[in-house]
Amino acid sequence: MKGGIMDIQKLKYFYTTAQVEHITRASEILHISQPSLTQAIHTLEFELDVELFHRQGRRIVLTQFGKYLKERLDVLLPQFDSLPNEIEQLKNSVNRTVKLNILAASTFVINTIMTYKKKNPDVIFDFEQNELKYDCDIVITTNGLNSDNSKNYIHRCIKEEKIYLAVPKNSKYASYDTIDLSLVKDESFIMLSNTRLFGVICNKFCSIAGFLPKILFESDSPVAVQNIISMGAGVAFWPEYSWGKINNKNVALIPISYPVCQRDLIIELHSRLPKSAYAEDFYKYLLSKI
Repeated sequence: MKGGIMDIQKLKYFYTTAQVEHITRASEILHISQPSLTQAIHTLEFELDVELFHRQGRRIVLTQFGKYLKERLDVLLPQFDSLPNEIEQLKNSVNRTVKLNILAASTFVINTIMTYKKKNPDVIFDFEQNELKYDCDIVITTNGLNSDNSKNYIHRCIKEEKIYLAVPKNSKYASYDTIDLSLVKDESFIMLSNTRLFGVICNKFCSIAGFLPKILFESDSPVAVQNIISMGAGVAFWPEYSWGKINNKNVALIPISYPVCQRDLIIELHSRLPKSAYAEDFYKYLLSKI
């Protein structure tokens, strides 16, 4: 091939001509002059360094190379023609997509997404959990995570989240107004895994209170934690916003007087291109639910 990248317009001129095998008829279909069409085909032949047509009386017929090129364009040209519509569809999809990085309060965020989608069925949510990635519309994180890479936020809300002690309603602790964590050092705990940040934070609270928790069961499901506690099997830490209200009448939440058990929920709206049409609205909605 003598030239560089083939011009799509010249390929379309060739393809129409190859379909009718007639320069005059092809030029009428394409609404260009015969000389312009002939020049375009000659240029294409020069770029490919092959003949695509040869004359047969007053008509032109495809050479072996011309037949091959036409067969290839039978498949390729419809794909090229559909590209603008596909790009438009992709643009619409991107505009409707909110990208989230959920590093904390995942249950709360997922529940909020579900209620938001009922009001905005066209929105698309794309979420992940990656401490190193901030190429998102919204990042939900907490203190204790390295957020040095979080430079592009345009709005940030820091909300203090209290962490309660969840106990069985029939336990002696249920009537306490507040509780010193050291009082439950001999109780069994339902905990998050140490591989999860909230689990690390809770183990730190126990350490400050002077004991290592006896772990009965590990779970990150609020429903599972409630059910286990309601059976009188143990106690657990309960984050105020992340897990929401207790929906089990057999479980009570007790404020912890010592140590101070709380963390910061950090919700950031980032500047990202292409811009999402829903990102800022969902950010505001998320804050309204805290």
